[in-house]
Amino acid sequence: MEQRSEVAHGMQIDWDVGIPMEDGIVLRADVFRPIDAGQYPVILSYGPYGKGLAFQEGFSGGWDRLVAALPEVAEGTTNTYANFEVVDPEKWVPDGYICIRVDARGSGNSPGFLSPKSIRETQDMYQCIEWAAVQPWSNGKVGLNGISYYATNQWYVASMQPPHLAAMCVWEGAADYYRDNTHHGGILSQFLVTLYNWAVWRVQYGVGKNGLKSRANGRWIAGDETLSPEELQANRIDIESSLLAHPLDDAYYKDRSANWANITVPFLSAANWGGQGLHPRGNFEGFMRAKSSQKWLEAHGLSHWTHFYTNYGIALQKRFFGHFLKGEDTGWDKQAPVQLQVRHVDKFVQRAENEWPLQRTQWSKFYLNFETLTLDQAPSANPAKMSYDPMGDGIQFLSKPFESETEITGPLAAKLFVASESNDADIFLAFSLIDPEGKEITFQGSNDPHTPIGLGWLRASHRKLDKDLSLPYRPYHTHDEIWPLTPGKAEELDIEIWPTCIVVPKGYRVALTVKGNDYHYDGPTIRIPGIGYEMFGVGPFVHTHPKDRPAEIFNAKVSLEADSSRQPYLLLPIIPQKEV
Repeated sequence: MEQRSEVAHGMQIDWDVGIPMEDGIVLRADVFRPIDAGQYPVILSYGPYGKGLAFQEGFSGGWDRLVAALPEVAEGTTNTYANFEVVDPEKWVPDGYICIRVDARGSGNSPGFLSPKSIRETQDMYQCIEWAAVQPWSNGKVGLNGISYYATNQWYVASMQPPHLAAMCVWEGAADYYRDNTHHGGILSQFLVTLYNWAVWRVQYGVGKNGLKSRANGRWIAGDETLSPEELQANRIDIESSLLAHPLDDAYYKDRSANWANITVPFLSAANWGGQGLHPRGNFEGFMRAKSSQKWLEAHGLSHWTHFYTNYGIALQKRFFGHFLKGEDTGWDKQAPVQLQVRHVDKFVQRAENEWPLQRTQWSKFYLNFETLTLDQAPSANPAKMSYDPMGDGIQFLSKPFESETEITGPLAAKLFVASESNDADIFLAFSLIDPEGKEITFQGSNDPHTPIGLGWLRASHRKLDKDLSLPYRPYHTHDEIWPLTPGKAEELDIEIWPTCIVVPKGYRVALTVKGNDYHYDGPTIRIPGIGYEMFGVGPFVHTHPKDRPAEIFNAKVSLEADSSRQPYLLLPIIPQKEV
């Protein structure tokens, strides 16, 4: 693959620039620079989705819906270089930035063994950062920006502390490979198997002439070399087998996760309330636990890609990078540590805060009443037991109608006492909003148009807590050993429900559903062209693998129990209005 250069759309573009790795592999990058000579800061992204694959072509359904809803996304650019989950250079280069897109090892035009999110990838990304910093057109300051995959790996490489990494914007980026990406509460998520099958393998290096050509430069997106299906398979990780071989949080996952103690670079962490099942937990944990002295949190709603590309999102990113990469007076020194797009039923309202979780939170227990199927603010003294079929609809507990508008913002947790007829049980929790007519109100999630307010999961045999990291509002499970249930004996479970936000209107109720399978929206399923999964409320984050959830164990009847000494509850973060 030869490097080629041209001037187009007001930019100097260098196609397929070689970046040598220490083991002899040469990765390929596209570099978009200002035409005027000089040294400029770098915005770098590294990932496996094919730097030559246009958003409009590779993910057409998502692009069409995004632009139809928000035309501003496609304005001010020809969209020739609009790629999936990375910045559009036509919107950044004119402002004095260099944009670099690197094909990850084994993907696009970069040869090698394809192993997404591996420590080898992180080492490669480190070397790409340091390479970019010493090029003659670089001012030595490298920033990382991107969404999803291109955000997640920022946490990883920041843990290695590249000397020239000056700032990073982690837009909807998971951080814990076990708890965020692959196992929810110890239950295997099939997301990565789905994702790699439809989004990554198609642009693996060596697909070559069996793939597509870039609409931007006419080159093959996945290498000039064309390998056989057998050769391609041998040159990439078997993700399904790898995950099944590692059911606990061992070194395999720790090598692919953030090390919070080592992250000291300034960063902006942008979370999506509707991203239950993948990213927001990492964004909130990063803000809470990373050692950076300069860190900011932003939280928004709508679909996964939306605000990364809107004027709102780009303006926020440029204020951040202008401050740290260019030394400009962007007002970022006055930016509040936390910026929330507070979610209402029909709108979002922006609000500045100083910390997360919010200091003024009123942590409120809503007790599960088995006799009335309600969420009550006082526990019941009567012993009770309820059973449900794990493959059925479970049990739903409803609050009373709220007497006034009430904000719930922050992490949630539940305490249950659970018994099973087998030696294990999978608990799925859904936190929902119910209107005065008894209908559930769903929301546009990051990856599904009909999501509840919040989700939580726990495999009962993974109930062991990390005593140092657990908080009353965020139980933290070790996932390092199995504690089987004794059939018929109830055990105490503390269940994390990922951070969320909703302003409950007067007269509305909230609900907690306890069941043994994934949340399912009560309506028709949806499939968007170009998106490789069916959507019924949880997007691609399903938990149905038969080897992880054998029927003889997880289809057994489950019981919830309560008495005077065992009071199950839902912990809600109630936010009083700010004093003026």
